[in-house]
Amino acid sequence: MTTPPRTRPTPAGIGVASIRFALAALTVAAVVATFLDAAERGPVNPFNFFGFFTIQSNILITVVWVWAAVRILQGRRASAGRTIVRATVTTFIVIVGVVYVLLLAPLGAEGGVPVGWANTVMHYVTPIAGFVDWMLASDRVRLALRRLGWVLIYPTVWVSVVLVRGATDGWVPYPFLNPDTGYASVFFYVGMIVVAFVLFGSLIFALSRVPAAVRVLRE
Repeated sequence: MTTPPRTRPTPAGIGVASIRFALAALTVAAVVATFLDAAERGPVNPFNFFGFFTIQSNILITVVWVWAAVRILQGRRASAGRTIVRATVTTFIVIVGVVYVLLLAPLGAEGGVPVGWANTVMHYVTPIAGFVDWMLASDRVRLALRRLGWVLIYPTVWVSVVLVRGATDGWVPYPFLNPDTGYASVFFYVGMIVVAFVLFGSLIFALSRVPAAVRVLRE
């Protein structure tokens, strides 16, 4: 695979990189605050804390934002591989926001993060920012839908681990995946999760063909 040629970032590109660094810092602060809050109330099992798809997706989008910002400042043009990673993680974080609004927010405190501002960051700010960043910034290439399978790999592993843990040690990250509700209900929601990833992944991939409004690198 050839390395994309270097160029210089535009002023707008420097601005995009700066915003991504700021969003990454805010997201890290939200995750840390949530962890410290949990630690104040008792010992934290890292397998439980980091088992939430919300936490994992927010960490992943943080890594992607920092990585993409650095590549802009380095003057690196987007490659297919980097775009697939961005598209995949953007799909994850958008779904976090949608699932929270539709399924978890109605549960009140039980459905979110106890730290109010961190809950807002991880369930509203990062999903919206992730989608807007994908739409506006030009450091992406057109993606073919035949590569959509990449979006399903990580969630498939995550759901498999959750189902095994729910059937063995009884821990589940979200109420709708609790086996006590009956496996018919659990697998219904698993099916809905798969559909959500396919639909939103298809949307994100399709939007890669829409010209970006913010040119981050010089021609």
